[in-house]
Amino acid sequence: MSTERLFDNTKIAFALKSDSELERAYFLFKMISIEPLVKIGTAATNLALKANLPIEGLIRSTVFDHFCGGVNETDCLPIIEKMYEKGVSSVLDFSVEGKESEVDFDNAMNTILNIIEFAKDVDAIPIAVFKPSGFGRIALFEKIGKEQPLNSKEVTEWQNVVNRFDAVCKKAKDNDVAVLIDAEESWMQDAADDLVTLMMKTYNTEKAIVFNTLQMYRHDRMAFLEKEHLKAKEGGYFLGYKLVRGAYMEKENERAEVKGYKSPICSSKAATDDNFNAAVNYISDNLDTISLFAGTHNEESSYLLMDLMSKKGLSNNDSRIWFGQLYGMSDHISFNLSNEGYNVAKYMPFGPVKDVMPYLIRRAEENTSVAGQTGRELTLLSREKKRRKML
Repeated sequence: MSTERLFDNTKIAFALKSDSELERAYFLFKMISIEPLVKIGTAATNLALKANLPIEGLIRSTVFDHFCGGVNETDCLPIIEKMYEKGVSSVLDFSVEGKESEVDFDNAMNTILNIIEFAKDVDAIPIAVFKPSGFGRIALFEKIGKEQPLNSKEVTEWQNVVNRFDAVCKKAKDNDVAVLIDAEESWMQDAADDLVTLMMKTYNTEKAIVFNTLQMYRHDRMAFLEKEHLKAKEGGYFLGYKLVRGAYMEKENERAEVKGYKSPICSSKAATDDNFNAAVNYISDNLDTISLFAGTHNEESSYLLMDLMSKKGLSNNDSRIWFGQLYGMSDHISFNLSNEGYNVAKYMPFGPVKDVMPYLIRRAEENTSVAGQTGRELTLLSREKKRRKML
């Protein structure tokens, strides 16, 4: 099959879905496509959870089971193994957000350390991931980024953050499991970037083990990438970058307006696409020193990277290039790519239902706001339902 129509193959895309799972997926994306419904639904869900109403079973059997692998690592294993039979790897993502205490941060670190230990013996899990705010307070990252003086308690607190990053990155290096460090809000990202660069310098001595994340809806990220590349070449270490478009656009624009500074977000969707594709081009030109995890649900960007690999004579499974999508979304990209032998990994969130709700709400809101995303999912699901009826 020619790559031009590669992502239209619904038989390969949904091979792992039973008829009832296909129907559930169609129903969920249909609901998500109705913006007022998403707003009402998320507000009602939050209220119900805060009031301890017994709705976890309903959430678990619908939106949770579609977008999450389970409540713990073991829970995820059957799905992980099933996807790996089709050549799709998993990135176990402990998607608990919004914690604030040192105990919570230590628990998050220990969970990631356990995932790496778990992953070292499971070929299907070559990559781990964590969020900086899982290991320390956003306000502390912000203060460090602004180079504001810390009190003695904060100095200790920041050292704990550094130690958590170091423990995870060392464990990743020792077990040859790559670790992706997610990007978050721009006002806390400078401190996170500096810390990830330190980890790369320490642990990316033979190849990229530690990956930072670049949100390409930020207009300053190409300049950042080029600057970091120069530092890495001078320092003799490797870079790893996960490229994404970004997940906090409304929040970023609103804050910039309220506080009266220029928004860090690109002026348009087209500018973001150009920025993302420029970074793909730049990294593919520098694979001797930079590895790429292309985290995208965008078909054109996926085709672009495939085309670049082909022109450069790279094998589809070149270890320096990965494609990544979220579990529960863009199966037409993930499974068709893996069927062609590319390295593909699905981000698989897991955690207690209540704790994972902020993640699930963000997914629903993101699907509603990304033009064409939900419509494309519905079109393909509908086409596969028709194909199966004709068998």
